[in-house]
Amino acid sequence: MRRDVFQAIADPTRREIIGLISQQSLNLNALADHFEISRPAVSKHIKILMECGLLAIRQDGRERYCEPRLQKIQEVAAWAEKYKRFWSQKLDALESFLDSENQPK
Repeated sequence: MRRDVFQAIADPTRREIIGLISQQSLNLNALADHFEISRPAVSKHIKILMECGLLAIRQDGRERYCEPRLQKIQEVAAWAEKYKRFWSQKLDALESFLDSENQPK
């Protein structure tokens, strides 16, 4: 199955994982301790984040650490910025229209 960054951020648990590892690298157990779901469920979310290129696993001795790879978040930012500009223009035009309608004649 092909995955992309939008699929990764669609789930609140994955967004929280991204938020946690963006602050510091965490080993898999420490990361799983932040959630009230099973470790296999956390592992499944981590796998999806890896497939989407938002996370990498670094082996350090016996420990495996999750590290952020957040360059792909720029795809989301660019997409959102396009729509932000579009809607800002539309809403500004609506505001101008409503202001002109409310002017005394």
